[in-house]
Amino acid sequence: MAQKRPRPVKTRNGIPLTRDEYRQLKRQKEREDRRKRQEAWEAARGPLDLPFLLLAMMLLAIGLIMLLSASFPAAQSSSNLKNDGLYYFKRQTAFAGLGLFAMFWVSKINYERFRGLARLGIIVSFVLLILVMIPGPNRYGRLLALGENGAARWLGIPGTSLTFQPSEVAKLGVIVYFAESISKKREKMKSFKEGFLPHVVLLAAITLLTLVEPHFSGAILIFGIGAAMMVVGGIHWGWIAAGAGSVGAAGYLVLFTDFMEKVVGYNASRIAVWRDPFAGDLNWRRDEAWQTIQSLYAIGSGGLLGVGLGKSRQKFGYLPEAQNDYIFAVVLEELGLVGGTLIMILFALLIIRGFWLAIHARDRFGSLLIVGVTTQIALQTFLNIAVVTNFMPSTGISLPFFSSGGTALAIQLVEVGIVLSVSRQIPAPKAR
Repeated sequence: MAQKRPRPVKTRNGIPLTRDEYRQLKRQKEREDRRKRQEAWEAARGPLDLPFLLLAMMLLAIGLIMLLSASFPAAQSSSNLKNDGLYYFKRQTAFAGLGLFAMFWVSKINYERFRGLARLGIIVSFVLLILVMIPGPNRYGRLLALGENGAARWLGIPGTSLTFQPSEVAKLGVIVYFAESISKKREKMKSFKEGFLPHVVLLAAITLLTLVEPHFSGAILIFGIGAAMMVVGGIHWGWIAAGAGSVGAAGYLVLFTDFMEKVVGYNASRIAVWRDPFAGDLNWRRDEAWQTIQSLYAIGSGGLLGVGLGKSRQKFGYLPEAQNDYIFAVVLEELGLVGGTLIMILFALLIIRGFWLAIHARDRFGSLLIVGVTTQIALQTFLNIAVVTNFMPSTGISLPFFSSGGTALAIQLVEVGIVLSVSRQIPAPKAR
């Protein structure tokens, strides 16, 4: 009796495989996977991108110096801070140390491992944004959210510096999730159903949650980051044109019509201040337009070379949030146009270097990670400087590496670590 041939259990390109052939193919695939993991591990041990690292560290160092100068009067005059003039500086320095440790730790991780955190990160982002909005008995009408300057956007331990804005976590969550999702879909990104729609719905949902807090500047940043990654990811040019047209139309309605005042109501006074901060009566200038007017006074006082480091006058009770959203006004007052321009050049070089790394990244996932991080830095820097100079209405947006905010700084340094992790696997140029 002839021996019974093993029943085929798998196929390869439509050709049946025996069990022995299937086991051989499986062992071959496992060897190939081990080889790829070994290559990736070896690549992850490459050198950090020194130009990007040095630019980030220079901005961090200058930012800490300017924070010390800008925050000293407000901290020294605050009984809540025990009249400690170094309070903001010491807090920021502590978070900078924590962020630097996290940055170098993250930079040594093979960035491919971040793929596994993509879904978890976006789920955590949604949960944190929802927690902020739960109604409750506190004076902001919230259960868990902590408030400051009339807005409840923080979670953490009341009365301590252990607080954070969920929108900061959401930015990083969007970057990692979009990088993982878009890199997997590749050509499907041109499809409306599989590429464009799922990403735009997710982006709209997380942007809306941020906007409802309300946190207008955070919503702008999250939307801008996601939109930039979708464009780089390869969505159809028609959707890019439609999106650009929609943003332009919305900008026109907000800035040049009475839409905000008649329909929305929120932030309508800021539009009026942007149009002409000196147009109203004395009470209006002392209330709604005060911050913008004092920022412009600080910039004008600085002139070409500035009044000197530490010698700002507007930070002594005149300019609100001098250590935070309006720290660049103090920079221009103390260092002048020359000093402010040099700092803007450093930001520009960091952004250019980031996009250069994105172009030369080892794969699509790494490239999209860098695009997300670099877009965030670029957009946040531009918006902050535009607000300080009254180029656009005030949105309460911080300046990366400069503004007070320990958690935000630590997350920014973690994002720098992600860029450095990707840079480790960029092949070195061959000698000619």
